[in-house]
Amino acid sequence: MTDFAPYVGLAVVLYAIRHTDRFSNKYIPIVAVVLGVLYAFWEAGAATPETTLIGLKYALLGIGTVAGIKYSVEKNLK
Repeated sequence: MTDFAPYVGLAVVLYAIRHTDRFSNKYIPIVAVVLGVLYAFWEAGAATPETTLIGLKYALLGIGTVAGIKYSVEKNLK
Protein backbone atom coordinates (compact mmCIF):
# COMPACT_ATOMS: atom_id res chain seq x y z
CA MET A 1 0.00 0.00 0.00
CA THR A 2 2.86 2.40 0.69
CA ASP A 3 4.15 1.92 -2.86
CA PHE A 4 0.82 3.16 -4.20
CA ALA A 5 0.59 6.27 -1.98
CA PRO A 6 2.84 8.56 -4.09
CA TYR A 7 0.69 7.96 -7.18
CA VAL A 8 -2.51 8.74 -5.34
CA GLY A 9 -1.04 11.78 -3.63
CA LEU A 10 0.31 13.20 -6.86
CA ALA A 11 -2.97 12.49 -8.65
CA VAL A 12 -4.93 14.35 -5.95
CA VAL A 13 -2.59 17.35 -6.17
CA LEU A 14 -2.79 17.38 -9.98
CA TYR A 15 -6.57 17.05 -9.92
CA ALA A 16 -6.80 19.99 -7.52
CA ILE A 17 -4.52 22.06 -9.74
CA ARG A 18 -6.63 21.12 -12.76
CA HIS A 19 -9.70 22.68 -11.15
CA THR A 20 -8.11 26.01 -10.30
CA ASP A 21 -8.57 29.03 -12.50
CA ARG A 22 -5.16 30.47 -11.71
CA PHE A 23 -3.22 27.73 -13.44
CA SER A 24 -3.51 26.70 -17.09
CA ASN A 25 -4.17 22.98 -17.66
CA LYS A 26 -1.46 22.82 -20.31
CA TYR A 27 1.19 23.08 -17.56
CA ILE A 28 -0.09 20.10 -15.55
CA PRO A 29 2.34 17.59 -17.14
CA ILE A 30 5.28 19.86 -16.37
CA VAL A 31 4.14 20.27 -12.77
CA ALA A 32 3.66 16.51 -12.51
CA VAL A 33 7.19 15.82 -13.70
CA VAL A 34 8.70 18.38 -11.34
CA LEU A 35 6.71 17.16 -8.33
CA GLY A 36 7.28 13.50 -9.15
CA VAL A 37 11.03 13.87 -9.54
CA LEU A 38 11.36 16.04 -6.43
CA TYR A 39 9.39 13.51 -4.39
CA ALA A 40 11.55 10.66 -5.69
CA PHE A 41 14.72 12.58 -4.78
CA TRP A 42 13.36 13.27 -1.32
CA GLU A 43 12.26 9.66 -0.86
CA ALA A 44 15.63 8.23 -1.91
CA GLY A 45 17.70 10.90 -0.21
CA ALA A 46 19.81 11.40 -3.32
CA ALA A 47 19.57 12.62 -6.88
CA THR A 48 20.52 9.71 -9.11
CA PRO A 49 19.43 8.60 -12.57
CA GLU A 50 17.39 5.80 -11.00
CA THR A 51 15.47 8.18 -8.76
CA THR A 52 14.84 10.44 -11.75
CA LEU A 53 13.24 7.52 -13.58
CA ILE A 54 11.16 6.68 -10.51
CA GLY A 55 10.01 10.32 -10.36
CA LEU A 56 9.06 10.23 -14.03
CA LYS A 57 7.09 7.04 -13.38
CA TYR A 58 5.24 8.80 -10.54
CA ALA A 59 4.47 11.71 -12.88
CA LEU A 60 3.20 9.53 -15.72
CA LEU A 61 0.98 7.49 -13.44
CA GLY A 62 -0.35 10.65 -11.78
CA ILE A 63 -1.18 12.22 -15.14
CA GLY A 64 -2.80 8.99 -16.30
CA THR A 65 -4.93 8.82 -13.18
CA VAL A 66 -6.14 12.40 -13.59
CA ALA A 67 -6.89 11.83 -17.28
CA GLY A 68 -8.77 8.64 -16.46
CA ILE A 69 -10.88 10.42 -13.88
CA LYS A 70 -11.52 13.31 -16.27
CA TYR A 71 -12.65 11.07 -19.14
CA SER A 72 -14.79 8.84 -16.95
CA VAL A 73 -16.56 11.85 -15.45
CA GLU A 74 -17.13 13.39 -18.89
CA LYS A 75 -18.46 10.09 -20.23
CA ASN A 76 -20.91 9.76 -17.32
CA LEU A 77 -22.18 13.32 -17.86
CA LYS A 78 -23.10 12.63 -21.50
